Amino acid sequence: MTAPRPDEGRTAAHTEGVLPSGQFWQAWTLQTPVAVVVLVHGLHEHGGRYRHVAERLTAAGYAVYVVDHPGHGRSPGTRGNLASMAVTVGGVDALARLAGERHPGVPLFVYGHSLGGLIALQYLTGTPDARIRGAVISAPALDTGAATGVQRRLAPVLSRLLPDLGVLTLDADTISRDPEVVRDYRTDPLNYTGKVRARTGAEMMRAAVAMPQRLTSLTMPLLVLHGGADRLVPPAASELVPAHASSPDVIRKVYDGLYHEPHNEPERDEVLGDVISWLDAHRG
Repeated sequence: MTAPRPDEGRTAAHTEGVLPSGQFWQAWTLQTPVAVVVLVHGLHEHGGRYRHVAERLTAAGYAVYVVDHPGHGRSPGTRGNLASMAVTVGGVDALARLAGERHPGVPLFVYGHSLGGLIALQYLTGTPDARIRGAVISAPALDTGAATGVQRRLAPVLSRLLPDLGVLTLDADTISRDPEVVRDYRTDPLNYTGKVRARTGAEMMRAAVAMPQRLTSLTMPLLVLHGGADRLVPPAASELVPAHASSPDVIRKVYDGLYHEPHNEPERDEVLGDVISWLDAHRG
């Protein structure tokens, strides 16, 4: 039996702020949440795209915080350029600590999607906040097979000399089978719709290559989600998490036929229901 949710069904308060780094953050908060979820968004998008996820979580009693990465959404920087993985992880860490201070005495969880899944894993295998109880990792960007050997050798050079150079085009049609989601993505002025920047690509590749070894230090509970028809990040990429993590509690769930963003598919209610059930089981 799960603990009661004193705020369940109440309207969440929406707040906004800026971290010392200048990064924009927003939150959907409750007076007495059962836990806090720190969302980590993906490449070329922003935290506002997760409003419906936050609303579903707050309806279940969870406060939700999300920060726009450098060069994304309403945070400063060249559009689409992460600057560095260390700086990006630092933003997530600062937000997690802020959320923990604003809600003392409740557990924290991290929920990262795609690039956000990779960033979340980078954070969790470093020095995360001690109050974090577990993480939801959705379609983590752990696949390095799309880059050729030449591209892998050139990536550090281009990152240093031409950090803003566009090197790879992503197809928005692959994010969801819901045409409205794709249309909204393409027309959202806070999304970056250009090619992947050389610096961003190099930082992602370097982190992904090193992640299997880093995962051996991860012992917290994990829920790994992936769309079975994901064409941006192959489902096999998320197999690396249960294969290398040292946690005795790792659940990996693949949704047949779903595209890259399970939380934005027609089956989103089922997916978010699974997330909430997992959170409920691990917050106590």
